[in-house]
Amino acid sequence: MQKSLNVEEVLETILAQDTRYHRDAYYFVRDALDVAQRKFSKAAKGKPAHVSGQQLLEGIREHSLEQFGPLTMMVLEEWGLHRCEDFGEIVFNMVESSLLGKTENDSRDDFKGGYDFFEAFRKPFLPVAKLAAAKATTEPVN
Repeated sequence: MQKSLNVEEVLETILAQDTRYHRDAYYFVRDALDVAQRKFSKAAKGKPAHVSGQQLLEGIREHSLEQFGPLTMMVLEEWGLHRCEDFGEIVFNMVESSLLGKTENDSRDDFKGGYDFFEAFRKPFLPVAKLAAAKATTEPVN
């Protein structure tokens, strides 16, 4: 029989060793994992199944926008999250502490270059005029 983990105690240990991220970020990533599993593991007939790092990033994006809307970037920054690699660090902190599992193919590199935070979290809420101005400044000039 496997001893059950006390999540709070494990998180205290993680946070004492790695102070980059807020406690709430860990709970949020765990909740986003549920979102990703529901979205990507339909073949598992309702049972939680493994999702890839890219699939988890998509779950995080969806869950973030649903939970925080236009305040998403502010919340994530408050928690110390600035790029997709930060989500990977949280995931692997949890894996190394046995709060999450992984396959032999999973690595921190799975979270590299996932998406640009501005594009994923801010742009969906910009007014049309601001979008046009932003697009005009990012298009190459011939």
